[in-house]
Amino acid sequence: MVQVKDLKIGSGMPKICVPIVEETQEKILSQAQNIEQDVVDLVEWRADFFDEVEDFGKAAQTASMLQSMVGNLPVLFTFRTAREGGRRDISFENYEGLLLHMAKSGCVDLIDVEVFRGYDKMKRKRCEWKAADSCNQPVRQLIKELSRDVAVIGSYHDFEKTPSREEILRRLFFMDKMNAAIPKIAVMPQEKEDVICLMETTLLANRLIVDKPIIAMSMGGMGAVTRVAGETFGSSVTFGCMGKESAPGQIEVKKLRQAMLLLHSEEVYRE
Repeated sequence: MVQVKDLKIGSGMPKICVPIVEETQEKILSQAQNIEQDVVDLVEWRADFFDEVEDFGKAAQTASMLQSMVGNLPVLFTFRTAREGGRRDISFENYEGLLLHMAKSGCVDLIDVEVFRGYDKMKRKRCEWKAADSCNQPVRQLIKELSRDVAVIGSYHDFEKTPSREEILRRLFFMDKMNAAIPKIAVMPQEKEDVICLMETTLLANRLIVDKPIIAMSMGGMGAVTRVAGETFGSSVTFGCMGKESAPGQIEVKKLRQAMLLLHSEEVYRE
C-alpha cells in the first residue's frame, strides 16, 4: 500500500484518477473546477499537453493553482512522451529537470516516470534490464531523487500490442527493482485473449510483488473491462475521463464508479 495524503493506494477498491489534458493554464483550471470530489480519488495533470510546460516556473505555478482547486485530492504529475503515446517529445535533460523541479515545488504528490525511457533493442541486449547497470542508471537516479519528495509511479505503455505474459512480468519486476513505489503498465489488445493475458499476469504479479500496489490496464474498447474490474485482478488505480480522454477506452468517471460499485457489492459476490 502507498499512502498519499489521505488516500491509500492498494487498499480497498481501485482508486479513480481523472486526467486533465488541456493546453492552457486557464483551461486546466477550468476543468479542475468541475471535478466532483465524491466521484474522483486523485487527479492526473498530463503536462505534455500544456503549451508552456518547458517553462518550469509556469508549470509549477499552474500545479500550485491546480492543487489549491482540488483540495485534498492528490495530484499526479505526468509528462507522457510521444514514444509512449504522449503529445510531444522532450530531451532527457529537460525531462529530468522538469520532474525534479515539480517534485521539489511541493505542488504535486505523485510523479510518473517512464522507466524504459532511452532503451532500444541494442541496449536491451547489452544490459538485459539489470537494475544496477549503466544503461538505466540515469532513470534509476532520477527515481531515487524524486522519491525523497513524492511517490513515484514507474510506467510503461505499449499502444501497438500486448506483450507476452513473460514480458509483462519482466517489465513489472524491473520497475520494482528500480524502486518505483507503484509499477504501472498499459497495453493495447489485438484480440480478446490479450485482455485475459493482461488480467491473469497482473494477478500473478500481485502475488510476487507483495509490498507494492500495481496499476495495469488493457486499452481501447476491447480492454474497457480492465478499467472496471481492477479489484478482481489486482489493479489499484483506474483512469476515467471527464470530457477529453488521455488514452483509448477511458470511461466517463460517474459511469466508471457506478460499474465498480456494482462489482464491489457483497450481494453480487454472494450470488
